This record gives sequence, C-alpha cells and structure tokens, in this order.
Amino acid sequence: MKPIITASEYMSESAGPRPPVLLDVRWQLGGPNGRADYEAGHLPGAVYIDLDSELAGPAGSGGRHPLPDPEAFGAVMRRAGVGRETPVVVHDGGQGWAAARAWWLLRWAGHPDVRVLDGGLAAWTGELTTTVPEPAEGDFRPEPGALRLLDADGAAELACSGLLLDARAAERYRGDVEPIDRVGGHIPGAVSAPTTQNVGEDGRFLAPGSLAARFAALGADGATEVGVYCGSGVSGAHEVLALELAGHRAALYAGSWSEWSSDESRPVATGPSPV
Repeated sequence: MKPIITASEYMSESAGPRPPVLLDVRWQLGGPNGRADYEAGHLPGAVYIDLDSELAGPAGSGGRHPLPDPEAFGAVMRRAGVGRETPVVVHDGGQGWAAARAWWLLRWAGHPDVRVLDGGLAAWTGELTTTVPEPAEGDFRPEPGALRLLDADGAAELACSGLLLDARAAERYRGDVEPIDRVGGHIPGAVSAPTTQNVGEDGRFLAPGSLAARFAALGADGATEVGVYCGSGVSGAHEVLALELAGHRAALYAGSWSEWSSDESRPVATGPSPV
C-alpha cells in the first residue's frame, strides 16, 4: 500500500463506508507539544497524539526518543480508536517528520494500513474544528518486528557492509555544528542524505521516480541493504518512508545519533566524507 495519501483522497475516504482513524501528531523539536495548536483548530475527527510522551519512551541511554513500550503504545492507539483492521491516517503541521514517526511505529508494530497525509495540515483546504472526538476503543495490539530495527552495533555493521544514510542536516553530519547532542559528526561510513531533500517547496514528497533517482545517486541500487538514522529516530522515519516510496525497504536505527554520541567509546567521523 502507498504510504502517503493526499488531502483530497483523505476527504473522499473519510466520507466513505470505511473512514480512517485520523491522528494529529503536531510537534516541533525543542518546542512545546502541539496540543494547544490542536485545541485551537484541527481536522474533524482527529485525535491528538503527543510524540514525546506517547510515541517515545523516556529519554536516556537509548537516546532522546527511544521506542515506547509496546503495551503502552498499544493502549494509546486503542484509546485513539485504532483497530487491527482500521485504516489509519497520520498528519502533523506539514514538516512530515512527526507523522512519519507515528507511521513507522504503527507499521513496525504490525498495523497493515497506515498512511501519512502528504503535506500535513498545510495541505488541508477543508474546515477545522475545536470539537474533541471521543472515539470508540479500538482493538489494535502491537506485534513488534514488522519493520527492521537497528541497534548501534547493527548500524555500525551496515555502514560497512551496506548503505547507512544520515538524515540530519549536512552541517550536523559534517560536525560543523551540534546544537543538541554531546558531539558533532557522524557514524563512520554513513552517507549524508538530509531528510529535507525528500520533499518539494510545498512540503510534499517528491515523485517516486525523483526519490528513486536521489537514493540511487547515494548508493541505493536495489541490491544493497539500506538503513537510516537521524538525531533521535524522528526525521529518520521520514527518510524510511521516502525510501519506501522509491521502492526500497529500509531499516531504522531508532536510537540514532543521540544514542550513538552519548557513548564515548563509539567512533565519530567528521567532515563531508563518510569515513
């Protein structure tokens, strides 16, 4: 199934016999959560989900956004009305990173029908509401493992044996700046592939052919195993989604640079080259 849906497609499906559950995951790195924005106006029927507390576990040695406990995550999804066979559409404010994190988690946990609203709230032309829905409890129960997950050792190995993409901004990859984590730079062998280049000026994903060409130029040849990391497993999920649009099933290193760089025994490369 295509992992994205347009606003017009969603509008049509929401009026049909099998309307998707809609999750609003507005979030910004380092800012307040998106609940106030959600309460000020959201898509009809949307349930707010907080990325920091509901799509991640407590920050620590596993990084800033380690994966949530599967049972806790399942309880959040059931309260939002997510069922085992219920279509789910996820959106954020337009950047796509938080929505992709929710998409990846649901897919990893075994949900078969999840899509990201392409362009997010910015692409919506319909009315907004302040009415908070009260969905019936869903019956979704996570079965983790449907998508491949990397740990730090797996990421290091893939950087040598396959293709490990770094989805952060190029200046963080090079180590020119590091506004968040202990040290700047990248995992040795990783290739710079900023998430921002997956989308056009309107925030919507590039066409699959354009994405395929982009990733082919970075080394994704269809035979090489591909993995992705970022700062804390959020924008990296966006890159995994872009790779799927391009025809590649990629693994995610969820701990990402926030986990890797916290361990002083792990090597760090700097500059524009992988090694």
